[in-house]
Amino acid sequence: MENKVKKIVLAYSGGLDTSVIIKWLKEKYDCEIIAFSADVGQGQELDSVRDKALATGASKVYIEDLREEFVADFVFPMLRANAFYEHNYLLGTSIARPLIAKEQIRIARMEKADGVSHGSTGKGNDQVRFELAYHILNPEIKIIAPWREWNLASRTALIDYAVAHGIPVPVTKDKPYSIDRNLFHISYEGGVLEDPWYEPDDDMFLLSVSATAAPDKSTTVEITYEQGNPVAVDGERMAPVALLEHLNRLGGENAIGRIDIVENRFVGMKSRGVYETPGGTILHEAHRAIESITLDREVTFLRDSMIPLYAKMIYNGFWFSPERELAQKTIDHAQAHVTGEVRLKLYKGNCNVVGRKAEKSLYNQNIASFEESHGYNQDDAAGFIKLNALRLKLYAETFSR
Repeated sequence: MENKVKKIVLAYSGGLDTSVIIKWLKEKYDCEIIAFSADVGQGQELDSVRDKALATGASKVYIEDLREEFVADFVFPMLRANAFYEHNYLLGTSIARPLIAKEQIRIARMEKADGVSHGSTGKGNDQVRFELAYHILNPEIKIIAPWREWNLASRTALIDYAVAHGIPVPVTKDKPYSIDRNLFHISYEGGVLEDPWYEPDDDMFLLSVSATAAPDKSTTVEITYEQGNPVAVDGERMAPVALLEHLNRLGGENAIGRIDIVENRFVGMKSRGVYETPGGTILHEAHRAIESITLDREVTFLRDSMIPLYAKMIYNGFWFSPERELAQKTIDHAQAHVTGEVRLKLYKGNCNVVGRKAEKSLYNQNIASFEESHGYNQDDAAGFIKLNALRLKLYAETFSR
């Protein structure tokens, strides 16, 4: 068979879907399956993932520690852009997919594999994110999306398949929803959460306590920035992963970063998602604060106008696109002087900026002060107002006749 696939690299999580997929791929394509798991901070026991993949039929397993690259080269650039999708989703799931796809393609090249596969469903965004990345990183690779090929149309069907083929997949009713975790966030979707009126149980959350359970005393934290990137917390310099883990802990202890939203998926439907992003929420607020005294007004306006487009690129899977790279260069150029310190108070779900300072600050207290100041002549405002009012006067005179 001319188009027969000889070797497939599967993005493997060890969950129900990808465990079934290994067996299904071997049956359908009769080829070698290599399992690849990306460690982006999901906290799972990776040794058990290796054993499970081999027991299920994988010929080889790659477990790659991508945590530093994930935070430094994907999360931090996104935070420099102040990106959020629709109301307040900080894109925690979206930003991990291009990195996983990039490493998957690297392994496929190294193994001389001619196919890649993933466990994303035909209803979700992740299939788009993975496959757009595959197409630009290796246009010749064959992409296999089992959810769009097989007749296993439900979770129950997958469980039955697993049982019939002796695939050990622990399934319980304790967590009737799906979880996706990385260093930046945890998302909860599906199952009981598909009802947008359903309030999730508090014991569902893994990174944060509820506001009622948070301490009655606020926690103060100071974050140092250099060219738009956080580099230290409370005066202690930290590598990207350590810094984010530290802020995740502080934020989680103070109920920071929980949201419950209904978002618009790229494929056209609405979807309810519950997210925890404690450290990311702190960094998002802190970055806006340091920009407020180091970024020019018109540069800020121009950059802010790009946020919805930039966030949409990430959400829809266009991280490796030329338009995202162009936007990133513009954003990063604006970050050249975004250097200084921000002080925040964390209290029962609130993340409030209470101080900011920078050696090269555009905030001039002498000019801004309501006390007597130098460098600003208040009389100049009269002409400024008259010129800006000219078109309004002409409009009123013309159309009030």
